[in-house]
Order: sequence, then C-alpha cells, then structure tokens
Amino acid sequence: MTPRLNSADWRAAARSALPRFVFDYVDGAADDGLCKRRNRDDLDRVTLTPRVLRDVSRLETGVEVFGRRWAQPFGVAPMGLNGLSWPGGDEALARAAAAHGVPFALSTASNVRLEDLRARAAPGIHWMQLYVMHRGLAEGLVERAARAGYEALVLTVDVPVGGNRELDIRNGFQVPFRPTVRFLCDVARHPRWAWRMARAGRLDFANLRAEDAPGADSASLQAALLTRAMDRSLTWESLAWLRRLWKGPLLLKGVLHPDDARRALDHGADGLIVSNHGGRQSDAAPSAIAALPGVVRAVGGRAPVFMDGGVRRGDDAIRALALGARAVFLGRPLLYGLAAAGGAGVDAVLSRFETDLRRGMALLGLENLDDVPGSGLAVGGPDFSPSRPSRISPHQGDIR
Repeated sequence: MTPRLNSADWRAAARSALPRFVFDYVDGAADDGLCKRRNRDDLDRVTLTPRVLRDVSRLETGVEVFGRRWAQPFGVAPMGLNGLSWPGGDEALARAAAAHGVPFALSTASNVRLEDLRARAAPGIHWMQLYVMHRGLAEGLVERAARAGYEALVLTVDVPVGGNRELDIRNGFQVPFRPTVRFLCDVARHPRWAWRMARAGRLDFANLRAEDAPGADSASLQAALLTRAMDRSLTWESLAWLRRLWKGPLLLKGVLHPDDARRALDHGADGLIVSNHGGRQSDAAPSAIAALPGVVRAVGGRAPVFMDGGVRRGDDAIRALALGARAVFLGRPLLYGLAAAGGAGVDAVLSRFETDLRRGMALLGLENLDDVPGSGLAVGGPDFSPSRPSRISPHQGDIR
C-alpha cells in the first residue's frame, strides 16, 4: 500500500472508500467552494521565519486551556453524521483524541447519545457543541451535557440558515437514505462501506430522539438539523439564557468580525472559535486565518481564541498560534482518516499532525509553544490580509 504521508493522501483514500454522496457531504462546501479554498490559500501565504542555534533537544508541545493541559495544540472539531463515514465514528474520534491528550467536541448532530459517548469512549477532555433549533430541546441538551460531565459548551453561531451546498442537493442527500437507482449504484460500487453500514443498523441524530424532545416533534427536529434550520431569533441577549443554564466555559464558534468578538465577551462568552464552518456556510466569508488577527486584537487577551478551517499540517497550527490562536481544531483530515481506516485512521492522522508539529518546532527554533505568541515568526503578523482565491491548493484538491 502506498504510504499515507499527509492529509491529501488520506483524502484520496477516503474518496476511494466512500460512496460519492457521502464523500461529497464530508468534503463539499457552499456554492463554488471559494471560501473553502481561501482557508487553505491564505494559510499557505503565512510564512514562518526560523530562528537558529536554539536548544530544541526537548520540545514541549502542550498548551494550557481552561485549567487543563492539552498534549498538543489540536482539538477534534464538532462534526455531524460521523457514523456515515464509519460506524461508531463519534466514539472512534473521541478515543483517538483521548489517546493523544487532546479534546473532542461532540456535535448536536452526532450519531451517538451524549451520555453514551461519555460511557463508551476513553476518559478524556469532552466538549459539547450546541445547535439551537428548539429552545426547550436546547435546554435539555445543555442540562444533559452538564450532568454527563462535559467540560465546555460550544455554541455554533454561524448557521441562521444552511449554506447552499450544491453537491448535497445534486446528490439528493438526506437521512434516512432514499433508495433511488443512482443511490443504489453508488453504494454497490463500495461494498465494504455498504456491509459496515448494514451491520451497524439505522443511522439517526441520536440526541434528537422522541424521548429526548418532550413537547417537540422528533422527526421534524431531525429534518431541521440535517437542513440546518435553526432558531433565527437567537441574538446576543440569548446568551444570558445559556449562561443561566451552563456554569462551565462557554465558547462561541463561527466568529469572524472583531466587533462580534468584543460583544461575545461582553455577553459572557469565555472563549471564541474563529471559523467559517469549513467554507460550508457563506462562500463570501473571509478565511479563518485572515480573520484571526483582528479577533485576537479585539479580545485583547481576555479570553482564549481558537481557529479551525483549512488546517492540514502541523505547521498550520504554528501559523495560527503565531497570529494569536491558543490552539486549532481539526475537521476534514480526521474524517478522511476515519473513512479510510476507522479509529486506526484517525489515530494515524493525529500522529502525523504531532510529528509535523514537532518537526516544525525544531526547524523554527521553538522549544515550547509558549514562545510562539509575539515571537514575530509569522511574516506580516498583524498586517496579514486575505488573498484572492486564485487556485485550488494541492493540499485540498478539487471541491468534488
């Protein structure tokens, strides 16, 4: 077997392993995929200037977050329908995260109940991501997460409506699956995936079953989550409602504007995740790395700032840290590993990121990551500005 040395290799393996409609769901983006490409293109534009003759015989890769030590500056981003890439996908991701000493964020759109994830996965740092479609259901999810021992709550705020994901529309993507001739032919070309899914049984949004949604229609909520039909009345003032329910760290995911960053802290947020949803929402949005410095300046050290979007190698984490991030969250690369080889694939991808990170630190003259902020490593620093989408990165491949 050809060695899988980077995220692009794992992407190719996932593309081979998954039916077209599943791969397009994992890999696709909104509209023309411009925002997704910007995430990668703009990261490529951030160069890091090495310092030499530094003692890098011992490298410290950990970071401190909310009183917990992460072994590396990576987290597993909240992602929905992981069981579609591999049965038990949520548990596999959580176990790999625990093995590598990094946090796992469970999505509201998971295929495992949040309580069961805590019971089945290895002990680790578990965060809970929240979509608000129905206030009563959201309150129940928050209260359940608190009882189950989740350490932080991540409110995703960039989904008032779903992005225009044309690949999913063309494929007729929906859960449960509709057995059209095209669907059956697609599945027939991937018998190993089909066998695994048949053995696993029915796939659903496990946290939205009827017993967990009193006073709400479970089927309607499942459909709303798939189409990202959220509560459009959610505003800054709504954060007071969540703060009453949740006493631990509360983070907002999907912040790109400095003014929103300031307002988030004023309304009780404890941290921010700079994110454009992997390019899956507004195709006109800036890249995450381009938005990061402005958000960091607006926060002024009052809360940790994280980033996701386009991260494909360990050096990308150093780029983000050099521009003010505390850590980065990984999404698609881990799903590529999951689709290709299950939990072993996720472990291999995380190991590759760790190897990349350690090599990058040594080459840049960094003994520990605390040296990165304010080091001047990133060329341009605060003056970094977004690029125009000019090409498809070799790390990313085409959006199909």
